[in-house]
Amino acid sequence: MKIAVYGRPFNQAVLPFIRQVFDCLIQHQTEIFVHSELHLFISEQPKFTISSTVFNTYEDIKNQVDVMLTLGGDGTILGTVDIIRDSNIPVIGINFGRLGFLASVNKNDIAAAIHALINKQFTLDHRILLELESDPTAFKNQNIALNDITIHKRDNAAMITIHAFLNDEFLNSYWGDGIIVSTPTGSTAYSLSCGGPIIFPQSGNFVITPISPHNLNVRPIVVSDDNKLTFKVETRSSNYLVSCDSKTEAIDTSSIFTIRKANYGLKLVRLNNESYLSTLRNKLMWGLDARNY
Repeated sequence: MKIAVYGRPFNQAVLPFIRQVFDCLIQHQTEIFVHSELHLFISEQPKFTISSTVFNTYEDIKNQVDVMLTLGGDGTILGTVDIIRDSNIPVIGINFGRLGFLASVNKNDIAAAIHALINKQFTLDHRILLELESDPTAFKNQNIALNDITIHKRDNAAMITIHAFLNDEFLNSYWGDGIIVSTPTGSTAYSLSCGGPIIFPQSGNFVITPISPHNLNVRPIVVSDDNKLTFKVETRSSNYLVSCDSKTEAIDTSSIFTIRKANYGLKLVRLNNESYLSTLRNKLMWGLDARNY
């Protein structure tokens, strides 16, 4: 099996787990591809050398690898979207972070997880992606989001007004700090913290969640993911912020944004000993009595 390993710069505390990942991959005689940032980190560590191919971009791994293995948290998985693009490479994440909705493999279960991966003891969880179009163009060829696309005022600015259109028909005007358009995957992220609902991955919906709305009768709206959403922004400031997952740009007020489902998705590896419901229960501590802790 050919496995690409992706990770961002780490602190030394996780170095033993990174070593274990590569030891397990070598033990299973996999062909290893390592992202350039992670390769640089490894090369700076004493007595840590591996035989691997270094990759950096989409072109380096398209049609070359079977699985992408990420080391980090959910943000690390978000970072793979621009590398994988439409290559259909499945992704599995080992969680070095905190919550880990997407990077669901605990760092203490590395050996068992890699064994299951190599022996194909998993299913593929298909997740939709959002595509952002704007005039003028924002994010260039990095305009795809797995979690959400957010329009947000700057920290020192007054509230903004966002005029929303659904398939070119006027939907609503939102006065507040901003608005979130979230996929089902992102419904447990920023949208959830702003009062949005949890949406199951295969529900075929987006959720539009206002951020600190001025009108208290404005609530999150769930719409089918075959709709096209268009937003026009009014603000007294010279610009505002638009985020595409973890990427953020300052945008001029003359821009118009169109958000729709991308024509390809992302495949998450789901090991046979886990499910979406078990992840929800574990991460949100459902069914546990907090009085016992």
